[in-house]
Amino acid sequence: MPRRRLLYLLAVVAMLGQMAFAMVTTAMQQTPTIDEPVYIATAEVYAQQHSLRYNPEHPPLGKLIMATGLTFGGAHELDPAYTGSQTALGRTLLYESGNNPFRLLMAARLPIIVLTLLFGLVVLFFARDVAGPVGGLLALALYAFSPDVIAHGSLATLDVPAAGFLLTAFWLAWRGRHRPYLCLPLAGVALGAALATRASALPAVPLLVLLAAWSMWQARPGDLKKRLLSSAGAALGTGLIAVAVVWIVYLIVDPQLRWTTPPNLPTGLKAQVVDLLPFPQAYRDGMLMQFKLELKTYNGFLFGHAYKGNLWFYLPAAMLIKTPLGMLVLWAAGALTMIFVPRLRAAALYLLPVSAVLLAAAMTGSRDYGSRYAIFLPMFLAVGAGTVALIRVRWVRVTTALLVLFVAVSSLLTFPYYLPYSNEAFGGTANTHRNLHDSNVDWGQDLARLSQKLKTDYPGEKIWLIYKGSGVPAYYGITASDPFSVPPDQVRGILVISDSRVALSTFRLRALLAESTEIDQVGYSMTIYRR
Repeated sequence: MPRRRLLYLLAVVAMLGQMAFAMVTTAMQQTPTIDEPVYIATAEVYAQQHSLRYNPEHPPLGKLIMATGLTFGGAHELDPAYTGSQTALGRTLLYESGNNPFRLLMAARLPIIVLTLLFGLVVLFFARDVAGPVGGLLALALYAFSPDVIAHGSLATLDVPAAGFLLTAFWLAWRGRHRPYLCLPLAGVALGAALATRASALPAVPLLVLLAAWSMWQARPGDLKKRLLSSAGAALGTGLIAVAVVWIVYLIVDPQLRWTTPPNLPTGLKAQVVDLLPFPQAYRDGMLMQFKLELKTYNGFLFGHAYKGNLWFYLPAAMLIKTPLGMLVLWAAGALTMIFVPRLRAAALYLLPVSAVLLAAAMTGSRDYGSRYAIFLPMFLAVGAGTVALIRVRWVRVTTALLVLFVAVSSLLTFPYYLPYSNEAFGGTANTHRNLHDSNVDWGQDLARLSQKLKTDYPGEKIWLIYKGSGVPAYYGITASDPFSVPPDQVRGILVISDSRVALSTFRLRALLAESTEIDQVGYSMTIYRR
């Protein structure tokens, strides 16, 4: 192997290796986040009972991927007659059925970690196709050091798998310009996988289908009529393959597709449009359940201010806070490079419009809960940033190298606290809770760390706890009382509060905080006070 190729391979292995180490370490240290028990329990129901009745608001593929790991988790059989909610089912599986929650969590998280690393290769190959070997390394570096990707790629959740499958679909559509009969059907498969993971991928469908047609047009010069027919066939075929993949995923869970439409689903124009989609009834009803959730009013928190409802600029603001500064600069530089360099404009069609459309769609959501709703940006824009490597100007290359180094250092310094990361302009990871809440910083992930902190630093002291999350504190050896169960003057000793509760504090909690002294923190997601 030539020396240059060997060095290139070593660089790829080193970046993905550090990413794997970061994700595995994070996964081993974090207790369940709020969404994970539901997904894990649903995955077990799929495997054991072949039933679609739990978590129908999200399609099955991401949970089926988790189920591949759970086959090694040794979970006890669930009761088919269980009638509790999906939240209660998750708690029962992890904490009340004799299972080892640490083992089940890792078993479910590991397939997502592997998938996240494979998507890193997609970033590398996509950028290499567009911008050459150096561009590929640049894109991979931004992906592999992205705190958001590391944080959510190490959890048994659906955000990274859905975004990664979409990226794969657009990469394959790009490659379809040269090998349409191989790559465009695979693009349809990848698009179907994204749709079968999260319905939020639907806004990307028209773009992908049009690009499939454009790729076929580019691949078939010559007779106009044949090019038109081939392009139309490529668009139709790609879409039909994606639809088929969704149906296959549902049939894998339950070959009989047993499903009862729940009551009180939304009606009206949206329901009529959803009913026209060529997907299983369970998929369509799941979309209506999501629309029903979107009709509610939720609490938000941004730049230190709590509010009700949603802010249209929340997601861009959250990304501004939680993305490394060097990465933001390179994203912008890459987008401008693709727009202003004529030979890159074709590639820009496969990266920039989908990023804009998905972001615009996510910004209309009613839940201002986290940058994870825009997790596709660190993937697509990393590929775009790789095009900066094509600028043959010395100061640009030096600046680019320094910015990548800045990104890497910022990411490494937050290890292993990737979930609450924020960049230096907003005070770093220790101050994220002053600007954001929920899955941006505090998703219930630090019960094990809290247990160790209390045993080590506050042994024998009276503990009061206000916790937001899906974990069970007692399981981790935390013996704590509810400060709202007694008059405030009786709350004496150590008071631990999840930072999301502080952000959205009620009058009673504010009264407690007014007479408390902040003395410590846990995982940058929980604050310890003394009263």
